[in-house]
Amino acid sequence: MTPRPGKGPSTVGVHSGSPDPRSDAPVVVPVYQSSTFYGGDGAGGDLLYTRYGNNPNQEEVASKVAALEWMEDAVPLASGMAATAMTLLALTRTGDHIVASEHLYGATKKLIGTELTKRGVTADFVNPEVSREWRSAIRPNTRVLFLELPTNPTLRVFDPRPLAELARQEGILLVADTTFATPVNVRARDLGIDVVIHSATKYLGGHSDLIAGVVAGERTVMGEVREMLKMYGPALDPHACWLLSRGIKTLGVRMARHNENGLTVARWLESQEGVRNVLYPGLPSHPDHQLASEILSGFGGMVSLVLEGGGRAADAFTAALRLALRAPSLGGVETLVSQPRHTSHVDQSTAERESIGIPDGFVRISLGIEDSDDLISDFDQALGHARSA
Repeated sequence: MTPRPGKGPSTVGVHSGSPDPRSDAPVVVPVYQSSTFYGGDGAGGDLLYTRYGNNPNQEEVASKVAALEWMEDAVPLASGMAATAMTLLALTRTGDHIVASEHLYGATKKLIGTELTKRGVTADFVNPEVSREWRSAIRPNTRVLFLELPTNPTLRVFDPRPLAELARQEGILLVADTTFATPVNVRARDLGIDVVIHSATKYLGGHSDLIAGVVAGERTVMGEVREMLKMYGPALDPHACWLLSRGIKTLGVRMARHNENGLTVARWLESQEGVRNVLYPGLPSHPDHQLASEILSGFGGMVSLVLEGGGRAADAFTAALRLALRAPSLGGVETLVSQPRHTSHVDQSTAERESIGIPDGFVRISLGIEDSDDLISDFDQALGHARSA
């Protein structure tokens, strides 16, 4: 495969990873629905085995994501949590230590704070707004700093650049989950991030029809992630890779619409009765608006709000939706609405959720690519039900 000309995310998304053009060749890479391939017996040729993550469909996706992130290499995996788990397993050993933001997706926090401890990897969670907390938490055995950009579901935007400098000084790696931003809205490498993780189920796939994850970084680190892939086995199926590749080709144009709908709906929600707070980095009222304007090229399609009526109002709001769908995922072409207290943060107590800005009444909206007027009409009538509740 030869790199195609062009640097923009849409050009890269369409052309990166494609085979060299030749007469009678298909324009679209076919699905290589095979577990194994000829060769690998020492007589020449590489050992191709789909469980190893080097099926042609897997390699195409890896090339696309690496090019989008301006990283040396990437590894597709069976889910976003598989990408997170394989990365942290690759970068830590028994006796090592992780410093992570306390603003994390619930399953990620549980993986770091509970599951990895069973393997002898300890962790400290810090307030990502306070630089000295990161520095004071670092120990001689710290191997990873971990954060989300933006955070799920509070949409906070914390500056990774001071952390990148700190990581370089200490000889450790900065790992960031940028699922909400995508490579279109943030250039992780330019901010000093060493390893970037995506739940490709979300915006990279973009159509709510696959489960996938991907991690990108320098080649040596990705080699270690691949070793974990071979050992634990969460390889991404070739057909899912094909769907993911197709989704990435339209990522640029979809994100433009998500960004547009996000800002339009957030501005409208901010003026509505019964809405206590709207969280969206594109609003001047957002605590990180200035920073987000500096480091993001778009504010995304995720909007969170807190309703004045608490949990009862939130339940009434989501139950009344007619166009937007109640579902726990995000990043699709259709608008999806959920309450973190019932989904992503269900394992945390009310006090734990409130401490990170997720009170009862918190609603997360993943705006799709529908017409914004239709979405606003739906939210308007649902807010009426919430006020009544």
